[in-house]
Amino acid sequence: MAVFLSSFVNKIDKKGRVSVPAPFRAALGTDTAGIVVFRSLQYEALEGCSIAHLELLSESLEKQDLPPDVFELIETTIFGGSVQLPFDGEGRISLPQPLMTSVGISEEVAFVGRRKTFQIWDPKKLAAHESDARSKARAKDISLSKIIAAVTQGGKGL
Repeated sequence: MAVFLSSFVNKIDKKGRVSVPAPFRAALGTDTAGIVVFRSLQYEALEGCSIAHLELLSESLEKQDLPPDVFELIETTIFGGSVQLPFDGEGRISLPQPLMTSVGISEEVAFVGRRKTFQIWDPKKLAAHESDARSKARAKDISLSKIIAAVTQGGKGL
């Protein structure tokens, strides 16, 4: 599977539809008929992925010895809160109003690539989040060259 890269801002039309960016649809693959979305556990945003990614998560959970309460939390928040959204003929989805309201999305949405998944934000909230993330990355002295060097030199990363 390809990775989700970049950020895109798209308008929600009068019928409540929004176009999923073409590069994101391409990353999903030609045999994917839609996406899965659920409320983020950490941010005021929606998480998006393919159904195949959610199936991988399910298989991964089965292989772990998680405490029952953690397992229950994941099943309730992610699997119970997920919605499958099919693409229409033009690559658009209809975001359910309760999900949009829960994260403050109204007229526009920002799609943000996160490697194997993506997020859907209100563009203004995303701008604030990105600014905060960049400040924190600078404070922790995070850089691509350090990440790559740590792995290529036999380390465990940052």
